[in-house]
Amino acid sequence: MSLTLLLRCNDLQQTREFYETVLEFSVADSAENTITVENHGCKLLFTAENLWNAAPALTGTIYFTVPDVDDLHALIKDKVAIAWPLQQMRYGSREFGLRDCNGHLLGFQQQV
Repeated sequence: MSLTLLLRCNDLQQTREFYETVLEFSVADSAENTITVENHGCKLLFTAENLWNAAPALTGTIYFTVPDVDDLHALIKDKVAIAWPLQQMRYGSREFGLRDCNGHLLGFQQQV
């Protein structure tokens, strides 16, 4: 089973540029006012449509498991504000976090 999240974004073009340029995800048009971003075996859908009658919001963290979290951190740390620093967690992962251009919290982890 796989999971794909559909999230509202503030601006579709800004979201496209953030995920392509900063995070180096592949981005494709999915449907009218919708894009799909993919990387590390994960996929997110973003829409500019107000399907929920609410501003973009997420009360959690979207975690991506990556092959080398240190390399990814080095690649993007100067391009975005880091929400929590790269660190070894007591529950066994090495990770860091950031907020995307819509305010969604993203965590990038590697199991060690």
